[in-house]
Amino acid sequence: MNNRFKFGLIGRNISYSFSRKYFSEKFQKLGLTKYKYFNFDIPEIEEFPFILYQKKDDFKGLNVTIPYKESIIKYLGEVDVDAQKIGAVNTIKVTNDNKLIGYNTDAYGFVESIKPLLKNHHNKALILGTGGASKAVAFALEMLNIQFKFVSRKVAENVYLYSVLNKDIIEEYTVIINCTPLGTYPNIDDAPNIPFQFINNKHLLYDLIYNPEETKFLQEGKKRGAITKNGLEMLELQAEKSWEIWNS
Repeated sequence: MNNRFKFGLIGRNISYSFSRKYFSEKFQKLGLTKYKYFNFDIPEIEEFPFILYQKKDDFKGLNVTIPYKESIIKYLGEVDVDAQKIGAVNTIKVTNDNKLIGYNTDAYGFVESIKPLLKNHHNKALILGTGGASKAVAFALEMLNIQFKFVSRKVAENVYLYSVLNKDIIEEYTVIINCTPLGTYPNIDDAPNIPFQFINNKHLLYDLIYNPEETKFLQEGKKRGAITKNGLEMLELQAEKSWEIWNS
């Protein structure tokens, strides 16, 4: 067995992070006393090489979160085919010869967690936000044969502006996924600016946020009879998939 027992999360403002607690508890449960998981809270992605090269031989794997899932790619020696298609990486494996390989386990976590909730009429989705997480969700929706449109504040191809969302659009797109950080603790009164009055019991609202457990976005959906789901199970599933990759 090699001597790399160090894992960590690369991100910005990650003191709330799910990953550190999850993996620290996992190591404890498995009796892996030499395994440690750290938060690397960096203001700019350019600091990534300094973290890595200080103790590169100790690293076995890394997770990547907002806002670096896309910008991390330029530092990797290889990127898995799915992560290439998605254009975002959230898991890095450090090989025995110190090569960095990027993967995306978000898409897997999303597919497995939303699948049990899907009904036949859930065939069109709105993806709120256009960052790294939304790219993984788009890839996952393609796997599920669900058509989608992004919603953003900026004009772009295959994108609705928030300002154009109306009754017809909301009723047509019965799956709505929040990939923005709006509503994350402590800003629990925030929510994406969509016309919630047009949500009904045919809708499925999915929020990648897990803290709080029920965001304002989900509360507004639930009030109107929609199926709702937060991002906790997706995080657990993607974390387990990361663990599998690091140990393969």
